[in-house]
Amino acid sequence: MFAVVRTGGKQYRVAAGDKIAVEKLAGEAGDTIKLGDVLLAGEGDDIKDASKVAVSAEIIAQAKSEKTIVFKKRRRHNYRRKAGHRQQMTLLRITQVGDAKAEKKAAPKKEAAPKEEAKKAAPKKAPAKKADEKKPAAKKAAPKKAAATKKAADKKPAAKKTAAKKTEKK
Repeated sequence: MFAVVRTGGKQYRVAAGDKIAVEKLAGEAGDTIKLGDVLLAGEGDDIKDASKVAVSAEIIAQAKSEKTIVFKKRRRHNYRRKAGHRQQMTLLRITQVGDAKAEKKAAPKKEAAPKEEAKKAAPKKAPAKKADEKKPAAKKAAPKKAAATKKAADKKPAAKKTAAKKTEKK
């Protein structure tokens, strides 16, 4: 059986055994609460009278949601403000919708034992290595040659060149 309930200004479709995070509700972890505002209830394709259906839930924890960044900026006014916000929330486990109670799920059984036996029964054969099949050695990069440097005597400063040109024109 499922129901659509409203709490904290939002609507949630729930069934027995579901876990949901809602806006903060009063109570401690382990407390049982009743979600009173049932909008819709049904089972499969059948819709039932929602006013007669009660939804109860157990509080798992009181927590905070993920951080939301609030960034304010006004162009051309050198105005920037950055703040963060974490909304308070309550984690709920739906225990009962109408008359249907949540079935406690048993711990999942490990099926690793049959898989391990199958692995032991058929061990993998390692491929035989041949002496002829060797991986080629990686080539090393040739050392870089030093860049040719020009001697200071080959260069003339720009000021000297212009001074030499002026003397030639006279």
